[in-house]
Amino acid sequence: MTVKRIVADIETPDPALAEAFYGDVLGLAVIMDQGWIRTYGGEGAARIQISFMSTGGSDTPVPDLSIEVEDVDATHARALAAGFEIVYPMTDEPWGVRRFYVRDPFGKLINVLTHSG
Repeated sequence: MTVKRIVADIETPDPALAEAFYGDVLGLAVIMDQGWIRTYGGEGAARIQISFMSTGGSDTPVPDLSIEVEDVDATHARALAAGFEIVYPMTDEPWGVRRFYVRDPFGKLINVLTHSG
């Protein structure tokens, strides 16, 4: 058996609220919209990963999602400009990632990161 995809599902009464963060800040495209479900995606081959954590590292809470981006500084700037709550500031972590935590429109804690080396 080969796993082809793992999708995070976030419950909300209004899926269109996702556009401000997942579309505008992260630059993901709507790849399916049935009104009751809106799925965002991007170009390229994504790796399949699922993490199980007891802590978020550096004395942070476990995030709901971790999203790796190409330019974490530009993503951080867009999140700030859009007025999203930055919960953990931009940090260069000792395990080789540069990241920040932000709350999405649904109150989910998102770890946005890039590998720094």
